[in-house]
Amino acid sequence: MGGTMNLRERKKLATWRAIRSAALRLFEEQGYEATTVEQIAAAANISRATFFNYFAGKEAVVVDQDPEERRDWQALMSDRPTDEPLWDSLTVIMSGFCESLRDVLPLHRRLKAQSPAFAQTAQSFGAQFFTDLRQWVAARVTPSDDVTAILQMNLALAATNTAYETWPADESFEGFLRRLERCLRQAGPGTAID
Repeated sequence: MGGTMNLRERKKLATWRAIRSAALRLFEEQGYEATTVEQIAAAANISRATFFNYFAGKEAVVVDQDPEERRDWQALMSDRPTDEPLWDSLTVIMSGFCESLRDVLPLHRRLKAQSPAFAQTAQSFGAQFFTDLRQWVAARVTPSDDVTAILQMNLALAATNTAYETWPADESFEGFLRRLERCLRQAGPGTAID
């Protein structure tokens, strides 16, 4: 995407972002449950039908990732040196991925705590990233290393989930990133590929 987007693609991305921005603002102001698709559409100055051209429902506004984010995390993966230990690469990738969610992850967490309906639908959050990460790991290692590589990837994901699940409600996003760094550091020893 990036610099090669034509005018139509740029307009679609701008509309996607305007809808998301309006929805996130309304969720912050009045709560997830109280916010309707109609209110989001009105705040974004679009029709209800246009909203559904971009999002499957109001939960998708929080769960779906920005269309350009995939390109960014794929670049984060491909930029890792091939001779870098896999765990070091995974640590940089997981930290970079979480950093890219700075604007949405705190809200995502609050909405999960406040809304049982949202918590049920939020399970797919990050699904495309995890798929891309698995493919990147598989392409990076030899078949003889695949068990250890998959173990390292799963440990990195578990460390990230642990940081998220233990992130106190009153702690800043920077606190979450420090917690993530600690979890990744503690999970890493002993998982190096021989």
